[in-house]
Amino acid sequence: MINLKRNKSKVGLPPGSLVFSGTERSHDISIEHIAYSTTEYFEETIHSIKEIDISPDSGKVHWINLNGVHDSDLIKNIGEKFNIHKLVLEDVLNTHQRPKVDIYDEHIFAVIKMLVYNKTDKSVDSEQVSIVAGSNYLISFQEKTGDVFEPLRKRIKTASGKIRTLGSDYLLYAILDIIIDNYFILLENLGDEVEKYETELIDNANKDILNRIYYLKRENLLLRNAVWPVRELVSQFEKTESTLIKKKNLIYFRDLYDHTIQVIDNVEIYRDLLSGLIELYYTGTSNKTNEVMKVLTIISTIFIPLTFIAGVYGMNFKYMPELEWHWAYFSVLGLMIVIFILMIWYFKRKKWL
Repeated sequence: MINLKRNKSKVGLPPGSLVFSGTERSHDISIEHIAYSTTEYFEETIHSIKEIDISPDSGKVHWINLNGVHDSDLIKNIGEKFNIHKLVLEDVLNTHQRPKVDIYDEHIFAVIKMLVYNKTDKSVDSEQVSIVAGSNYLISFQEKTGDVFEPLRKRIKTASGKIRTLGSDYLLYAILDIIIDNYFILLENLGDEVEKYETELIDNANKDILNRIYYLKRENLLLRNAVWPVRELVSQFEKTESTLIKKKNLIYFRDLYDHTIQVIDNVEIYRDLLSGLIELYYTGTSNKTNEVMKVLTIISTIFIPLTFIAGVYGMNFKYMPELEWHWAYFSVLGLMIVIFILMIWYFKRKKWL
């Protein structure tokens, strides 16, 4: 949920004002630095951005990852060192950004939502990742510690695939790719939940299942809101004429677009399935109510003539000859039983019972 109270602090400030508007955090921001080339690899954790040397002459690609963006002064220092536009830094500190990409002369700025499935409470944890990619460096800003980048770090360390032979634009693709691929894991878990509750709904519909389905629908909506803008984000890479994206790497961004479309299609499928489950619940509940009303109506219908007969002979008028008959009580009782049996037979013949 967007923290509107925090966003109010930015009202009236000039563009580019560096005000953090995310969730308050107390942990120290850690900075991870990975530098690599085709033949070299270096990894360290640093405490100051001044320790990093990204000289283009080194022939290395530098990946700088920040675990936390709540320190406005640190973000400002990074902006000054890498000559990042203040509007970009403002967007980094605003953790409620819509996924997007802005292409500048010296760097590319991208925002995307990193979604992780929490197996403990079966929920989706959302975190904004902001990325600034230059000619030989990439800076990723995360809200907190922990991410989905470990397989990518391993590929860089072991020189697996082409990642060590290509530049920072390929690293940008690889980060976006691993975030989007993680959406498929979310969809698999969501699909398992949908199938589970679909079965339970058919067997035994109850309020707890309905509440869980509504919860899954909200999680699916979160995923939908995170994924739909990514399609536009990725398509802009295909259209760009920026020299920061090499033509030979455009094919990878096209593949990224295909993955995004697949995720969107699956999200829409699960959205329809969840809506269908809600309709199924209410249909099942309505059918149960109808069955109960049907039984009550049949019972009432059976007792209408019986009540009429009992009412007639319960009036106790003085001149009712039947009241003086010896077998009157048993005759009327027998008539009631016959009427009861005939009505039951008639209802079964009509398949109302």
